Order: sequence, then structure tokens, then C-alpha cells
Amino acid sequence: MKDTLKHQGMRNKLAEVLSDKGIKDINVLKAIKKIPRHLFLDSGFEDHAYQDKAFPIGADQTISQPYTVAFQTELLRIKPNNKILEIGTGSGYQTAVLLNLKAKVYTIERQLELFKKTKLFFGKMGYRPKKIIFGDGYKGLPEEAPFDGIIVTAGAPEVPKALMSQLKVGGRLVIPVGIDEQVMTLFVRKSGKEFEKKELGSFRFVPLLEDKN
Repeated sequence: MKDTLKHQGMRNKLAEVLSDKGIKDINVLKAIKKIPRHLFLDSGFEDHAYQDKAFPIGADQTISQPYTVAFQTELLRIKPNNKILEIGTGSGYQTAVLLNLKAKVYTIERQLELFKKTKLFFGKMGYRPKKIIFGDGYKGLPEEAPFDGIIVTAGAPEVPKALMSQLKVGGRLVIPVGIDEQVMTLFVRKSGKEFEKKELGSFRFVPLLEDKN
């Protein structure tokens, strides 16, 4: 699979669309311009790669809409070398955006088929998360905690306590909460016990499943 000037042009247009929709973080927009999203989809769907739409990727999962990826990433306010936990590796596109922002990424996927496929793909593309884990994202990754940021890329009926507890003070958890439709929710850890919560509009995600392995 190639990455051509045509693809580059489509990415530039996509970044403009996201900017018009309110994405302001220059580094996030640069990542959108740089990462060859078409390579994360099966080659037959290349034309869909740079539309601002979610798309099925197998195992009943989707590659999130670029706007959603950019919106969640912007909320994390990533600085280089921040430790970020990603729940739901999926196609790996969101992971690639986080890596492009120079985060140290730990990513968990619970669908074995997707986990294997994406892990191979990362190897081919030279993407190097700190860890790619097959497992239950509900539990987080206590052995690597605390994290500067945690991003959940599936809809959660409620906020897993384990994830809250694995945030650094000052750390940010970005999670879509709800059953059929989700409210994008940001938690900022203010102290050991105290969290600030912000609700940031409705989104639709595939469900975050617990203990299904």
C-alpha cells in the first residue's frame, strides 16, 4: 500500500474540515495531515479514508470518525513523553495520532482478531507503542500506572473506577459515557480524592465490553 501526493492532499483537506469544526490544537491537526489513515482500512475502502466518518473495520468494531479522534486527543492536552493509556486499540489509528504527539502509549484491545492484526500492522509501519496488550480495558493497567492521560475509544455505561484511580494528579481521562448514545466526558484529577468533571456533547461509539475474554 502506498501513500501518495493525492492521499496527502486529501489529508490536508480533512485537517481543514476538522479545523472548521472547531479543532484548534495545531499538533493534533499536524498529526491528521501526516498519518496515512487509508492504510488503516482494507484497501478496497481507500476512498472512505479521508471522509469525516466512522467506518467498520471487522470484529464489529469501527475506526472512529476523524473528528472524534481529534476531539478526544485535543482534550488530553498531550505533552511529549506523557504516559497515555488507550482503551480500545482498534485499527490503531488513534494510537498513531497519540504516538505522533510523542506520547508514550500503552494500548489495550479485547478483540483477539483485531489485536493480532493491528500488532502486525504496527510492526510493518514502524509504530512503537510502549505496550500493546490483549485484555480487558475496564481494569486499566495498574502495573504501569499512574498515567498522564487515559483515553477510552468505546462507549462505557459508567466510568470504570480502576481508570479513575490510575490517573496522576493533574491527569486527564477522556471517556464517552452512556448506553445508546454517549456523552464525551472529561475528568481531571485534582487531588487523591477529587476530580473535576466536564461533559462535552453527544457522540456514538461501539460499546466498551467488560470481562468478555
